[in-house]
Amino acid sequence: MIIAPSVLSFDYDKFNEEIEVLNKKAEFLHFDVMDGHFVPNLSFGPEILKAFRRSSNLFMDVHLMVDDPAYFSEVFIKAGADGITFHYESLNDIIKCDRLIDAIHKKYIKVGISVKPGTDIEVIKPLLDRVDIVLVMSVEPGFGGQDFIQDSYTKIMYLNKYRKEHDLKYLIEVDGGVNDKNAHELLQSGADILVAGSFVFKGDINNNLDILRKCK
Repeated sequence: MIIAPSVLSFDYDKFNEEIEVLNKKAEFLHFDVMDGHFVPNLSFGPEILKAFRRSSNLFMDVHLMVDDPAYFSEVFIKAGADGITFHYESLNDIIKCDRLIDAIHKKYIKVGISVKPGTDIEVIKPLLDRVDIVLVMSVEPGFGGQDFIQDSYTKIMYLNKYRKEHDLKYLIEVDGGVNDKNAHELLQSGADILVAGSFVFKGDINNNLDILRKCK
């Protein structure tokens, strides 16, 4: 299990205290980048990532919810990203997606692909042998604190089955509504990476991370 706390819920008034705990108990830090166009919300720019990069050696996992993933991937790679995940819907074209995957890989950065909950997972099947991560959105992208979409289990199981049948190596990441009530079932369904924001950062993050770790 890889735990990827989402810094969208991070308490920046407690930066030093919280980053110390994350450095000890997480593997990834997850950055939800929103441009106010692809999704109806804004989050943060590359300076936030740079600040975390100066304070952590964790894998910097950048999730682009933007209209122009080619531009933003360049910006966040320069800021210190280790992985870039973008949405199929932002390009809506397999050839364009394939070209962006290739461009990111050429910079020795891991690449992920994602779709919104209402998009058929089948549309990204031609890309599954090219990516390092497949991100299953278990809430509508753009806002934190939403309820988990139950149909996400079906997508995870499909991706896990396809991975085994075709001997592929991508990791399955789940983002949205992840907590101690569903983490075990998510892992049993085939998930490898759990993105958790609200659950981790509300209350004692040290204890919350321990609770999540025990769900495996």
